[in-house]
Amino acid sequence: MTTPSHLLPPDPLLPIPIDQYRDGNTGIAFAHRLKSDKPGPKVLITALIHGNEVCGAHALDLLLTSGFKPLVGELTLVFCNVAAYFRFDPLQPTASRCVDEDMNRVWADDVLASQRSSVDLERAREILPLVRGADFLLDIHSMQTESPALVLSGPHAKGRRLAAQVGVPPFVVADKGHKAGLRMRDHGGFGDADAPQNSLLVECGQHWQKPSRAVAIETMLRFLIAVGQAGPDILARHGISAAPPQAQTFVEVTDAVTIESEDFRFRKEYRGLEIIAEAGTVLADDGAKPVRTPYDNCVLIMPTKRLKPGQTAVRLGRILGPAR
Repeated sequence: MTTPSHLLPPDPLLPIPIDQYRDGNTGIAFAHRLKSDKPGPKVLITALIHGNEVCGAHALDLLLTSGFKPLVGELTLVFCNVAAYFRFDPLQPTASRCVDEDMNRVWADDVLASQRSSVDLERAREILPLVRGADFLLDIHSMQTESPALVLSGPHAKGRRLAAQVGVPPFVVADKGHKAGLRMRDHGGFGDADAPQNSLLVECGQHWQKPSRAVAIETMLRFLIAVGQAGPDILARHGISAAPPQAQTFVEVTDAVTIESEDFRFRKEYRGLEIIAEAGTVLADDGAKPVRTPYDNCVLIMPTKRLKPGQTAVRLGRILGPAR
């Protein structure tokens, strides 16, 4: 059963202490750089872009306490929206998503360079040099609903290829992001089809569910293997089988349903990755306007519980062939 967004599940995955990571070694709070003796890519792994998505903090903590050293290049690990993370209240767990605004909608150059100010935007500006300096990025998230884990590869083939190299989670969603603002994974060269930089955003499962921690850790380790900073033996050291658990399914987002009215309601509860067989099926009502599936076998991606005008209610996608 899906856990309501305002409640914690039994035996939840809770925030962990991260004060010991405050100083770091990059000149930026809560950012740590691990260096190899050999040249190679600059890799960035981020957690807590949303402060309530704690599985990423668990994954970074595991890597930092394990004594990991990349085989080549340098690896930077960043706990991002720490101000939101430290606001966690088990009685209002979703309230720690952000402080003033969604930190994963502020990554357009004009927003970053603007006179606007918020706690979340100022933190994005602090870590911006790390994002701009990275060749590869993995951004770790979790979801409102008990959807199967998925990776958002962005709209370009290079992202799908990287997702296939990582091999997990089982669903790869190629998408263009949100009308509400640019994500970190799409900033700069990451969002340019012809640039060498590449990025993935992994959604590890439902907030506060313990399986999301395992997904975050496995995806992080397989990502390090894919970019050449770890050998396959790292999986066995953490009790993970070398073979991915199942073949990946690739989905291309074709439509994003943006909420227009204060009275938006889904016709039924969706958790995500449902396949709606018939075109024209009514999914929701946006005031008096019905929201229908545009084609047969339409895949629902990450339906939201934050039903406010301007937000993305759900994204709609088609199943693709394997990445090439």
